[in-house]
This record gives sequence, C-alpha cells and structure tokens, in this order.
Amino acid sequence: EAADASFELLLRGEVEGRARRYFRTESWRAIVEDRPDGTHANEATVKLWAKGERIVATAEGNGPVNALDRALRVALERIYPQLAKLELIDYKVRILEGRTGTESTTRVLITTGDGAGDWATVGVAENVIAAS
Repeated sequence: EAADASFELLLRGEVEGRARRYFRTESWRAIVEDRPDGTHANEATVKLWAKGERIVATAEGNGPVNALDRALRVALERIYPQLAKLELIDYKVRILEGRTGTESTTRVLITTGDGAGDWATVGVAENVIAAS
C-alpha cells in the first residue's frame, strides 16, 4: 500500500524549501454519543486558520471520521471551493503494533479522487481518528 500523495508532498517540501500550508489546525474534536434507543450521534468541531482568518466549524456525520470530514469542508470550501469535487474512494486502517491491542499505533491509508484521478495519503497515530 503506497501513499503517493504523502510522498509527493514531502518531496516538494524538500525541493522547494518548504511545503505550502493551505490551513493550520488550532484544534479539533470528535464526539460519539451513544443514545438510549441504540443509535449514535457523531459530531465534530474544527478550529483552524486559513488565509489569515480563524474559522470554527461544526458538523454531524455517520461516524466520527465522516463528521470531521464534513466539519473541515464547512470550514474550508468557502475559501477553497475546489474541495467540493473531492470524494473519499477508500479508507483502510491497519494496526502497526499488534501485540498492544487497542493501545496499538494505527496507520490509516486514505484514497481520494476528484473525477480526473485518485491519490493516496497516510496518517499514523495512536489515536485512529487523529491518524485519519
């Protein structure tokens, strides 16, 4: 499994001296609420800076990763409207340290597409939501 987009960004950062930052994350949170009727509510809030502007956005989704994706889109699509063309193609989670169970470090491979092509990027963290 390759993360060609991650590699390209790292390479560009080295060649060009630094990678371009489209936004800076101040903080984020994802909440999963288990309701008495057996359903779940998933809500995410992101606080970030883009083009000198502080933006706070909240959204709901069918899971915490979907809620974060939606909150990021609410925050950024006004500034970067081309984000509306992007869609999730594939999402894979792998455990890197299988012996530590739920404390394991996870690797998340995300494939995204825009109708013209697909690319993959990877995140690694002890928290699966942070890796996403």
